[in-house]
Amino acid sequence: MTFDFDFLAIGSGPAGTRAAIQAAKLRHRAAVVERGRRVGGVCVNTGTIPSKTMREAILHLTGMRQRGFYGQGYRVKSAVTFEDISHRTEMVVEREQGVILDQLERNRVELIEGTGSFVDEHTVRVASAAEERVVTAESILIATGSTPARPAGVDFGGGTIFDSDEILELGRIPDELLIVGAGVIGVEYGSMFAALGSSVTIVESRPDMLDFCDAEIVEALSYHLRDLGVVFRFGETVQLVEQRNGRTVTTLASGKRIAADVVLYSAGRQGATAELALERIGLEADARGRIPVDSSYRTARENIYAAGDVVGFPSLASVSAEQGRIAACDAVGFLANSISELLPFGIYTLPEVSYVGRTEAQLTTEGVPYEVGIARYRELARGVILGETHGLLKLLVSAEGGRILGVHAFGTGAAELVHIGQVAMGLNGRVEFFVDTVFNYPTLAEAYKVAALDAVNKLREVAI
Repeated sequence: MTFDFDFLAIGSGPAGTRAAIQAAKLRHRAAVVERGRRVGGVCVNTGTIPSKTMREAILHLTGMRQRGFYGQGYRVKSAVTFEDISHRTEMVVEREQGVILDQLERNRVELIEGTGSFVDEHTVRVASAAEERVVTAESILIATGSTPARPAGVDFGGGTIFDSDEILELGRIPDELLIVGAGVIGVEYGSMFAALGSSVTIVESRPDMLDFCDAEIVEALSYHLRDLGVVFRFGETVQLVEQRNGRTVTTLASGKRIAADVVLYSAGRQGATAELALERIGLEADARGRIPVDSSYRTARENIYAAGDVVGFPSLASVSAEQGRIAACDAVGFLANSISELLPFGIYTLPEVSYVGRTEAQLTTEGVPYEVGIARYRELARGVILGETHGLLKLLVSAEGGRILGVHAFGTGAAELVHIGQVAMGLNGRVEFFVDTVFNYPTLAEAYKVAALDAVNKLREVAI
């Protein structure tokens, strides 16, 4: 049978784009199906890129990075507006879309506009406002991303209740913001709006936030968020949200009532698989829209793959892109290595958090003896230059052999800094490597040497 394409990706987010380009580079005919010209998926349009650009705009305009020198009242712009922030965000999103379109064109990947749904395992119907087209492909990748989970009974809209994709359309800086959910998205937006001067309350049913992170790092983040004025209501669940005269009143199960201008629901995400007609190819997504796959991201149908948010954890743009690449390689018969277990996580709060490897709690549960080495930004010349008084780098080192077991960073550049440790761990590096290595001075990277010396000195004392 002759197909229109060798490889077809449904969705132009990180997984779909990377997969189609990889297939094209291996000399296979590839195409991407996308609803419109707004390529990039949630990552570029409503998620990662806009929120991180918003964060950078806030850091600059509020002068937060300079307050260590010029005082808490320092501002680059006395009255920051939502338009100031959205202007920068729109510029970055447009440029990222342009980059993706250029990459697709240079690699001769056809972009097919419209909503894709399966006809059979080799056929996809693409429907747009202008036309309906049927295309065939030998292999097909489902990379449709995710949508915010919306609890039943909540009346979104009215300019007061938003999900995490819609919050960028808010158009104003609220005086009072209530966030439901203290996950990554919730605390990121909570810190950003608090920095803009909003009174932020975060409601979370669990007893703490970010329980997958190192407890000491979470404690430091909690302190700084509270210093920004964020109020946490842990162990609480939302019973009812009412809209009244352009504002909201949220009733908690405990009976507490919280008034706010805006409510942001950050209750997780679910795979965007509802419109794919999976039943026509004998596939079924779970209650959260996720599709089971094997180590090559192949589904139960031999020629159908899935990658990105639709396969669930870790739902990171960086990982999704790699999943798509591996799926494309498998589809066209090209051997590719599996993804490393050493996945770096970045949480872009104010200040930011990043880590790779295991936490102290995990090592304790596993019965692995370890030592901790810490370097504080205020002890580094570069940290002093930046006015960083709170940042730190934490190394978890095996007490038997000195291998690096975990790297946890908090503060400016944390998500960049963690990659040095990731490389060392990937090469089975020992703590002595950092002790013996010369780093540029003054840099934040020097924190690795300081933390390594701290850990080695502690290990030496125990040995004696």
